Amino acid sequence: MEVRQAPAKPEMLSGSLTTHVLNTATGLPAAGLALRLAKLGEPGGQWMELAHSPILLPSAFRWTDADGRCLPLLPPGQAEAGTYKLHFETAAYWQGLGHTSFYPFVEVVFTITDPAQKLHVPLLISPYSYTTYRGS
Repeated sequence: MEVRQAPAKPEMLSGSLTTHVLNTATGLPAAGLALRLAKLGEPGGQWMELAHSPILLPSAFRWTDADGRCLPLLPPGQAEAGTYKLHFETAAYWQGLGHTSFYPFVEVVFTITDPAQKLHVPLLISPYSYTTYRGS
């Protein structure tokens, strides 16, 4: 029996760092959630926000689309080895849905050791919990 795979989404193929946010309270994608990416600078250890979006906004925020995804956070060839963090504005997201949230934001810190490898960082959220893992 032949096993068929669904075609990959174009945005998943075009970037070296992607994310996907799901609202586990509803079982639906977390649309309209603001997030930003930063890299830990060396030396000194200061976080530097990265703005690689086609439309550069002063705050470097991006938003998830209707499927809970956003444009690639690091386009092909722009990843570098180092420590990064994704900052998700969860309180504002939940407030927009009429809920309160225990976590005002979620920060996921991770290390890129092989810049040529594609990384996917999913986030599962509810008003009182969150989970993340290294996706594929």
